[in-house]
Amino acid sequence: MLPLVLLAFTAPTACLHAAAPKKNVIFMIMDGTNSNAVTLSRWYKGSPLHLDGILTGGVRTYSAESAITDSAAAGTAMATGVKTKADYIGMDPEGRPLITVLEAAKLNGYATGIVATSPVQHATPAAFTSHAITREEFSSIGEQQVYQDIDVVLGGGSSWLAPKKKNHPQDDGMLKTDEVTRKDGEDLKKPLRGAGYAYVDTRKELLLEPSAGKLWGAFASEDLSYDLDRSELKPDEPTLREMTRTAISHLSKEKKGFFLMIEGSKVDWAAHQHDPVGMISEILSFDRAVGEALSFAKKDGNTMVVAVTDHGNSGLTIGNTDLDGSYKHQSVSRFIDPLKKARLTVEGAASLLEGKDAKDALDAYGLDSQSCRWSPSKKELKAQMTSSLSQKAGLGFTTHGHTGEDVFLYAFGPGKPSGLHENTDLPGIMADFLGFSLGTYRSWYADGRDSLEKQGYEVTLKTGTANPEMVAKKGKTILRFPENKNYYMSNNDKIPLKSVTVFNGKTFYIHLDSM
Repeated sequence: MLPLVLLAFTAPTACLHAAAPKKNVIFMIMDGTNSNAVTLSRWYKGSPLHLDGILTGGVRTYSAESAITDSAAAGTAMATGVKTKADYIGMDPEGRPLITVLEAAKLNGYATGIVATSPVQHATPAAFTSHAITREEFSSIGEQQVYQDIDVVLGGGSSWLAPKKKNHPQDDGMLKTDEVTRKDGEDLKKPLRGAGYAYVDTRKELLLEPSAGKLWGAFASEDLSYDLDRSELKPDEPTLREMTRTAISHLSKEKKGFFLMIEGSKVDWAAHQHDPVGMISEILSFDRAVGEALSFAKKDGNTMVVAVTDHGNSGLTIGNTDLDGSYKHQSVSRFIDPLKKARLTVEGAASLLEGKDAKDALDAYGLDSQSCRWSPSKKELKAQMTSSLSQKAGLGFTTHGHTGEDVFLYAFGPGKPSGLHENTDLPGIMADFLGFSLGTYRSWYADGRDSLEKQGYEVTLKTGTANPEMVAKKGKTILRFPENKNYYMSNNDKIPLKSVTVFNGKTFYIHLDSM
């Protein structure tokens, strides 16, 4: 027998080389947030934010057609590296699909995930996972997401997974049922289960779910509740921090690494309503999720965390015209104390309305019965409530829409971006860190009709139904490409594709190298 010491020196050379470390990217987006809102949230919290420690620069947010972007164009820019038009999801300004950094990460062997407090079919998560000519195509967006083979999806939007009637609130608070969420009649939970997903719809199920395998969590028919309202009104819904922790736990088990997009969606929604309490609620919720991501990244050592907002919203100011002559003498408590009296956001408070007694709603929002007169419309009452509270807190607003300012860039970890960037720079920076180039995928999606006709097929488009498809015939071979699916039918055989088939209303786009 050879001496033990000789055995140690005769090990194969390959064993002497360590495997390349896994790399991960966690991209976090705080929708519709301006700098005053972040400052106000820090004062409200009374201590530094997790974001404060990773501030590295700024981001320009304008779209291809406007100085003030919408979330669809902004999300597409940050997902694809190309500026586009308002309402376009994963499409260039001419309406052609662009591969996203999430799709490219998947093609390069990385696990992928999305987390949102909005419906996952909403503009920002949609821009990373689907392609549509308008952000309102929730059915098509949801179907593409199901067939994108994303490893973890957590958020709202369960109503867009099944063909059932949709209840929606009226101004009188009653529910009216007259819409079908999926007019194509498809139950998308079936292909999810067929693809091996665990499907959960409560906080308890999420926290008990083993941290391995594919996971789809849909915790509300549309959006999740505001974080401040959750414990009182929606205790079965998870927090953004809990969804972040679960997503990271699942994805970190993968061999190569992962790409995870997380959106704190509802700062934007609160800003549109001029609700400072709702804005603070969601900024602090997002910041706790950032803390969760940073905790993982600091232990891991090979994770890039990037956090940014996609655009400003509402023009919130700490100070208003009432303080023109006295702003120099206003303490922090002057702005914060009135906000602290609210135990619910305006949306949560308005949900307490019963009959025509607004007292409970006013109390929940930190106002007395003299603050607002009763309005016959819940929408009008909410506007009165937010106006009254903002006046008491010395806050101002310039618009109910988006704003065009540059926003803060936050980043941590190897390869982190710093300085002032275009929003289109971010996906390329993240792709480079993961070891691939988005530029190599610019021609990924091809005009299906043109490509197949060059191969001798006779191509027709069947677009007069709820399930459009492209049909190609050559001899006895018939190929069928249903929109939004990651497969095509060759006669009776189902053939997988590397990407979903995209239909923009005129043209079917496919990836031919899959065939």
